[in-house]
Amino acid sequence: MIDPVGDFFDHYYRRRPVNATFTGIHEYDGELPDWSPSGLAATDAEMRDIRSRLAEREPVPSIAAAYRHDANLLDAELIRGFCAIQASEHAGFHGPRRNPGLWTGEGVFSVISLMIRDFAPLADRVAAATNRMNALPGFLIQARETLGDAPLPAAWTTKAQRDCDGAAILFRRGVASWLESGSLSAGDRAVTLAAADRALKAFQDFNAWIAARPSAPQPALACGTTHYDLLLRDGHQCVQSRVELLRQARSSLDDECRRLDEMAAEACGSWSEVQNALANDHPSPEQYLETFNAEWRACRQTAIDENMVSWPDWPLRYDEIPAFTRDAAPFLYYLFYRSPAPFDPQNEYVYAVTPLPPNDATPHLRAWNRSVIRLNHVFHHGGVGHHVQNAHAYRQTRSRIGRIAAVDCASRIGMFCGGTMAEGWACYATGLMGEAGALTPLELVAEQHSRVRQLARAVVDLSFHAGEMSFDEAVATFVDRAGIPPSVAAAEVVKCSMFPGTPVMYWLGTRSILELREATRMRAGASFSMRHFHDELLGYGSIPVPMIARMMSERAA
Repeated sequence: MIDPVGDFFDHYYRRRPVNATFTGIHEYDGELPDWSPSGLAATDAEMRDIRSRLAEREPVPSIAAAYRHDANLLDAELIRGFCAIQASEHAGFHGPRRNPGLWTGEGVFSVISLMIRDFAPLADRVAAATNRMNALPGFLIQARETLGDAPLPAAWTTKAQRDCDGAAILFRRGVASWLESGSLSAGDRAVTLAAADRALKAFQDFNAWIAARPSAPQPALACGTTHYDLLLRDGHQCVQSRVELLRQARSSLDDECRRLDEMAAEACGSWSEVQNALANDHPSPEQYLETFNAEWRACRQTAIDENMVSWPDWPLRYDEIPAFTRDAAPFLYYLFYRSPAPFDPQNEYVYAVTPLPPNDATPHLRAWNRSVIRLNHVFHHGGVGHHVQNAHAYRQTRSRIGRIAAVDCASRIGMFCGGTMAEGWACYATGLMGEAGALTPLELVAEQHSRVRQLARAVVDLSFHAGEMSFDEAVATFVDRAGIPPSVAAAEVVKCSMFPGTPVMYWLGTRSILELREATRMRAGASFSMRHFHDELLGYGSIPVPMIARMMSERAA
């Protein structure tokens, strides 16, 4: 084997077949990963071999600018970090050995990944889904072997049980509804429905099994400083220490909270009053779906008029969540905007929107008010944020890792290193629309609240996993500092506990982009172009923003 970078991609898709499906690699569509103890050991051995051969063929350069001219060198560095993080996760409590939610998420989305995209004829996707459903009983028996008899964190077990509830709906009703969407023979439908019954029974049995597991103490939710520092260094490519980042995040949180109070007082009196005013401004039931599409068109026009960024030709349309996954979706990690597969045809993308309830739609419309539609579903996700960033990432040629790292998979993105760009850009882009004058005064307050929430996430993430903040203290941080309801705050902390290093990437990525932009503006002076800066930044794909900043800064120097 001569090319360890190429060998890594072969390893990545073969060992992670559900990730492969979401990425648009369909060779493994009928398979599930091998997370048995021997399977994890084999995966770790392959990654050690790849890292060893990368060290021989692609040594780490002395300056970051060297990565700009050698895609293999850049990808080798990112692969080394990915393999180190995976090995650490497999050895600890935050991987398949202790987290039942990873198993249930992988299992249910192995099938959903084949249902929600028309990348192949229905019959082919149904055949692959049937194979996966038939494999699910063995996969969840494998989960019991790998998880073993050790106590499991109650918060993760609860998440896994919710997945099981969603899986029960999907396999009891959703699959049958899906089969009715096309022309299949009665025999093929019977075979697939029998597989769905077996999958349903497997999830029910697993649900009962994890419900009987003893609960681990709350400190088990924290990953510890060794693993967390690895995530910062080798995942986010951040040169600042965890301690220094925490100091800066705490200081910034204090400043942004004060700013939020000032803005809310000037606008309405308080943040709660701003929230109520925003909720009152919602479309009518008749205008609900068209409002999304109209705001998307307006967002695109603003970006073009302001010469903000090159907007790739990739149309997007907002439509209701498919009927066959609609009932299961509220129980699952079911994203409204799930990043398109980079290797599938880039046709019109359909953004899944929750339909209006059949009776009184007012509570839903207040929750999905005009500001939520604009700031979240258009600016952050479907418009200038994630969708534009994904389009640039998929079409760039600087990094093969940069094409696939931020793909949304069963429970998280495909590779940790894609996070600061994916979420950093999307948060930054919403603020950019504010700079362009596209936000109303009340929406500017809502955007300020988003900054506070980002910083609260960073503070919790950096503190909790170091053992410096308890679960209850983390919940209180969200409630007291960001004004988030206790139930929503608890869900934030559970997510933080499951995926360390993820909550900090929103703030870390956004801050890094802003700092790089201002440094670039100062160097360029009157010749600075916002669009050229953004196009160059996005042209690296979904790789760590701190790494891009070093490459762009060294090139300029």
